[in-house]
Amino acid sequence: MSRVLMAAGATAVSILVITGCSRGPSDPADGQPAGISSQGTGTVTGTPDTLTVVLGVQTQAASAQAALAENSEKATALIDTLKTSGVAAEDIQTSNLAVNPTWEQGGARINGYRVTNQVTATLHDIPAAGELIDAAASAVGDAIRIQQTTFSIADDGELRAEARAQAVQQAQAQARQIADAAGVTLGKVRSIVEIPQTSPGVPTPYASPEARMDAVPIEPGSQELDVHVAVTYEIR
Repeated sequence: MSRVLMAAGATAVSILVITGCSRGPSDPADGQPAGISSQGTGTVTGTPDTLTVVLGVQTQAASAQAALAENSEKATALIDTLKTSGVAAEDIQTSNLAVNPTWEQGGARINGYRVTNQVTATLHDIPAAGELIDAAASAVGDAIRIQQTTFSIADDGELRAEARAQAVQQAQAQARQIADAAGVTLGKVRSIVEIPQTSPGVPTPYASPEARMDAVPIEPGSQELDVHVAVTYEIR
């Protein structure tokens, strides 16, 4: 015989499964001893201290060679500007170099080539990030594309530990509530599992116009970090 009781809170759901009720809550039934499984969520807020910005360089010319040469020149100017602005070489990465033909209206024939390239920079001085992006735009001119920015927290160890503690405490409190409601005594912890997030998160991307920007305001705001755990307890 089995009974299932469910209790839902604002941020977690606890499930009590009691098996082998005719034998007593501590007796095994079907190979599984009776127990309570609960879930908890811990949420903490921190201030981002790192900005990752993806800068695109796009050029176009009648020949692929000319478009590629111009793109290389402008990408080099962009990287040099980032370095002279204080960005370390290990925080700069190029990617997604592509050469594609452009077509006349109607698609009858090729009339040129477009080259795109991406430079990803990790910035650790957020207050200075706006001026740095402005300088990058000045160095590259109309070829610049500010494609995405993402804020993050470089060292979130302490925040994550706090969120874990909150999650475990919440799961424990709900398990005790269900044990009391079922008339059983909560036993020792059988297992604790941290549940991976389904979507990583961080968050705040934006796309800018393709034209040069006169000023780039950068505000990191705050960022939430969530930890989810599942805890199983024995019951007596």
